Amino acid sequence: MHSLSIGIAGAGPAGLSAALLLNRDGHRVTLFDQFDVPQPLGSGLILQPTGLAVLSELGLAARLAALGSRIDRLFGRVLPSRRIVLDVRYRTLRGDRFGLAVHRAALFEALLDAVRSEQIPLETGREINGVEWAGGRPLLVGGRGWRSAAFDLVVDASGVRSPLWPLFGGYRRRDLGYGALWASLSWPADGFDRHALEQRYHRASSMIGVLPIGRRREGGTVEAAFFWSIRLADYPAWRRRGLEPWKDTVRTYWPETEPLLGQVVDPDQMVLARYTHHMLARPHADRLVAVGDAFHAASPQLGQGANMALLDAWALALALRSESDLDKALRIYARHRRRQMAFYQALSWGFTPFYQSDSRILPPLRDWAVAPATRLPLARWLVAASVAGLVLAPRGVLRPAA
Repeated sequence: MHSLSIGIAGAGPAGLSAALLLNRDGHRVTLFDQFDVPQPLGSGLILQPTGLAVLSELGLAARLAALGSRIDRLFGRVLPSRRIVLDVRYRTLRGDRFGLAVHRAALFEALLDAVRSEQIPLETGREINGVEWAGGRPLLVGGRGWRSAAFDLVVDASGVRSPLWPLFGGYRRRDLGYGALWASLSWPADGFDRHALEQRYHRASSMIGVLPIGRRREGGTVEAAFFWSIRLADYPAWRRRGLEPWKDTVRTYWPETEPLLGQVVDPDQMVLARYTHHMLARPHADRLVAVGDAFHAASPQLGQGANMALLDAWALALALRSESDLDKALRIYARHRRRQMAFYQALSWGFTPFYQSDSRILPPLRDWAVAPATRLPLARWLVAASVAGLVLAPRGVLRPAA
């Protein structure tokens, strides 16, 4: 496709990666972000083989590998029996597949540094609230009468509460009753596997997790992402009670977390994350396209958020390369991404209540039926491939040697 002028709303992983890929394809890209200083939100995440493949194309995988922690296994034990009811191993897949756990700040800074290095314009302090058209071309509008220049294409990467959703027509959305409290803490000297995400479950209403996430930057402290599942309606009461009753509960469930609990001295260290399931029925409109959480969002049970954002950026770049007609290119992008997202939305929707809900029926079903079934050879491979983000991934994103 000939060179386009492209405005990207949002400088998170989706917007930054899209800016890099599209700029390298010769398009004229401008980024806009609502923050005066762009910043990451959240604690840690796992970059799956698909997300790592996109970062490799961007030349950033080696930097993140030097900072992050290789993940070979995800496993969880049910309490009080401590039986393993979740056991996902990347070695089930062909090739040297693995996850890479990183602090969100490490991923964000790698992408932002690349954007700055390539001198892609980034306008901060732009709280975007809509789109207008001038001569058939869209322009972004915000507070105090601000308007951008007109673009050939606007990319909505403004996140899970995008103000541009009405422009895309219908969407499905449901806010989840459970969220999580997250903190980034110093990695304890022992007691945990440095190459695994470990979790503990009590029924489906309590879940504790420890994920090694490496360093935020070179020379920094090695960290762990520590999280506790919580019903959102219970959060005010959790703050009122103070930390000690909660710590006593965590110690009872998982005594080895004491070195982590000792680092939590203020409730504000535990940041509340809220989750929603949503997906646009159609991620494109007239000279508009949505990527990342603006297009789709799900619970973090499958750990796919940042990876799907990277895949969206990759698929959009591929579509624009393959088709000279913009509208046709956007339809190609939508077709490729909708199939994978429909699969992962359905999987997350069905999977989440087994681990975050008030159900008394689903936990025994998880422990005595679902967990044994996932140990069968084909099911074991499908679970690992799903976690790795490989199912229905955009064609060409993984090279044979990846």
